[in-house]
Amino acid sequence: MAIARKRQISLVDTKYYHCMSRCVRRAFLCGEDRFTGQSFEHRRGWVEDKLLALAKVFCIDVCAYAVMSNHTHLVLYVDDKKANRLNDKAIVIRWSKQR
Repeated sequence: MAIARKRQISLVDTKYYHCMSRCVRRAFLCGEDRFTGQSFEHRRGWVEDKLLALAKVFCIDVCAYAVMSNHTHLVLYVDDKKANRLNDKAIVIRWSKQR
């Protein structure tokens, strides 16, 4: 059974987190499809761009990342002090920019 995110993350203990995400059904995100020969390497740039843009919205610093063929690794720092300084209007503006 999955553990609630609220119980997994403790900013009191550490603000640094290593996150890993795999593609569903062992599909490939980047690289070359071994059956068709089609290259999906262009997706790597999409993932990098979105990751860095979302980090700004959520007051998270990306310390390191790797976009692999079927998964990603992220080392993130949660900047809770910066997040706590945001007022409601600033949050709405940040959220509305990400589409």
